[in-house]
Amino acid sequence: MNLEEADKNGDQNELYQSFSVRAQGTNIDPVTLLATDYLNHFNEIVMLLELIPDMPDCLEDALAWQPKSYQQHFAESQFSDKLLAIEAFDHVPHRFRQPFDAVIRQMDSLVPRALHRIGALLSTEDDERLRQVCTECSRRLQKMIDVASAIIHGSAHPLDQTEIDHFLAD
Repeated sequence: MNLEEADKNGDQNELYQSFSVRAQGTNIDPVTLLATDYLNHFNEIVMLLELIPDMPDCLEDALAWQPKSYQQHFAESQFSDKLLAIEAFDHVPHRFRQPFDAVIRQMDSLVPRALHRIGALLSTEDDERLRQVCTECSRRLQKMIDVASAIIHGSAHPLDQTEIDHFLAD
């Protein structure tokens, strides 16, 4: 490591430490620098998926749901420490950021596929299959939310992509 790299790593460590101290006493984890409030964005679509079998008109609301980046979510939220959450995100340690981003990508890709399946089922009027698919999609998202939450709370062993895939397998 050359002097320039050492200076950069030292600066990054100082920034991380600064954000960690600022996160103390907030809803931002001082170790991971992540906040569970972001998961509310995904809890919203889970709730909509659960409502669709009994209230098919909720599909329209579910189709309006769009992925949001972590920073976009906080920029639009009422979260009391939203500015800190936005700033700290660029300093989340790699060991947490990588698995966190992987889980979020999976959730972001699952939702449109699930809604496509559900939309197709609504036209068949197969209520039992509709309920089954909505429940399955909701449960998968809930599992992913649980994984993301564990990472946010500094799981001692963040899952790698293979472990995430295994955890979510049928």
